[in-house]
Amino acid sequence: MGIVGVTSLGEYLVKKGVISEGQLINALKLQKSEGIRIDAAMVKLGYITEDKVLEALSEIYGYPTVKLSNTEIDIGALKLIPEGVISKYKIVPFAKTGSTVNVAVSEPSKTVVDNIKFLLPGFNIKVYLAKSSEIDKILSKFTSKEESGASTSESVSELVESALVDVTQESEAEIKEERVTPDAPIIKLANKIIIDSVRMRASDIHIEPYEKGVNVRYRIDGVLHNILNLPLQIKSSLITRFKIMSHLDISERRLPQDGRIKLKISGKEVDFRVSTLPTIYGEKIVLRILEKGNLQLDLTKLGFEEISLRFFLEALEKPYGMILVTGPTGSGKTTTLYSALMKLNKPEVNIMTVEDPVEYSFPGINQVQVKEDIGLTFASALRSFLRQDPDIIMVGEIRDFETAEIAVKAALTGHLVLSTLHTNDAPSTITRLINMGIEPFLISSSVILVIAQRLVRKLCSHCKTEEKHSKESLIKLGFPEDKIGHCKIFGPKGCPECNNTGYSGRVALYEVMPIKDEIRELILTGAPVTEIKREAIRLGMLTLRQSGIHKIIQGITSIKEVVRTTFED
Repeated sequence: MGIVGVTSLGEYLVKKGVISEGQLINALKLQKSEGIRIDAAMVKLGYITEDKVLEALSEIYGYPTVKLSNTEIDIGALKLIPEGVISKYKIVPFAKTGSTVNVAVSEPSKTVVDNIKFLLPGFNIKVYLAKSSEIDKILSKFTSKEESGASTSESVSELVESALVDVTQESEAEIKEERVTPDAPIIKLANKIIIDSVRMRASDIHIEPYEKGVNVRYRIDGVLHNILNLPLQIKSSLITRFKIMSHLDISERRLPQDGRIKLKISGKEVDFRVSTLPTIYGEKIVLRILEKGNLQLDLTKLGFEEISLRFFLEALEKPYGMILVTGPTGSGKTTTLYSALMKLNKPEVNIMTVEDPVEYSFPGINQVQVKEDIGLTFASALRSFLRQDPDIIMVGEIRDFETAEIAVKAALTGHLVLSTLHTNDAPSTITRLINMGIEPFLISSSVILVIAQRLVRKLCSHCKTEEKHSKESLIKLGFPEDKIGHCKIFGPKGCPECNNTGYSGRVALYEVMPIKDEIRELILTGAPVTEIKREAIRLGMLTLRQSGIHKIIQGITSIKEVVRTTFED
């Protein structure tokens, strides 16, 4: 289905014999003098009816038609798009079924359709054609007088079109910082991508070049959503703009680079950690959004069950030993560690951290950034720490035997050491350390607590709906029998408040394993992971699945989310 220019409607009607060439010329003159659309000009001159215009547009674009005067308007659907945009482009979202939104338009141009798709990420958009007069009646009935004027802000499509005009006048390699003015379209487009990502609560922005275009995706609540598909011509200009903002070398396109952007958005300080990576179609850029105001550092609000939190707090009170937090990338390990450090951060203690990278800075904590290119590794920084009279040490990640060995020795010589590892659950952390070369007797003597965690999406409080499940299926999932029938189970539905995903925000599932005497004995005797896990559960450890079931019973998350992120025990 091809999108054609506005004059194509006139040419099409001439070809079909509906109007003459002379009538088209007259309509074009009226269009120019009054600044109206060509179809409105032809209707005004009496050459054609609105019904005939609609019929022709449907044949050209392939969209079905809808008679809005006979259609009940879904107010919920109408409110999905800001009134200013609805009035400016004369569009009416009139129905929503599941993730599909039906939108009526009188002018199905690429600009209009692209804007609808941008404003409704995650929705399947079904475009219908409607009479301009019927759309006007709907707008006058349902939109407020104050907001019915045209929006002054430029749309994404307008910015892209302006940027395309801009880059055709220069070689891609010629873009220089001093040539880019603050009102340049490419700057406005880059700014809009960033501002919209913060507004939509995204944690990451992915700008990905492909053979025929550039994709912009936002990660919201741990899930990637396709937001924009940009033309290939502005790829280098956009990526160069982000590299300039990050103080990166714009001439280096063959090697990965890392940088940072600091911005003030809506009165809040927002940091962006920027990473570039050369791919076969050009450089991909990922911006990690670090908004300190959104960082939750209250241990009681992270998602710990009562017994798990008690285990963790008891470990934090110990004068020395090692606490390990495990889980995949993006599971919230750093947030858990920062929360622990904030609880421990007192004037009488010396806290030192080595991180790669330092995501957030905190007063009272000495933070060191790893720089491997000059030899400042986790291991070398850790060695230096031991000469800096520390009380508490945080190692961003234990990646190798050398770092693990120094961390264990630090824990055995009177320091509280916190760090992270990549393992599937708490008990398998012991096996991971042994595989790295650490002797079992050192592990049993130094490690005092292991935490495994995952992040699950929280159900939207505005639209979550009760679900019915059979007793057999719930027992299979691990639900305690005494809870079945006495609790309500909720699932996602989708509404404007949650961008129709059914979820809003995330919460952590925790598996907290204190290393008690019984577990130490098993480690020393080389017991398998399954035996360690069985004993840990007997001693009160809740598994990740059990933590998830607690969240389901509390109505915080859904069965689907817990099954997605945890294994059966």
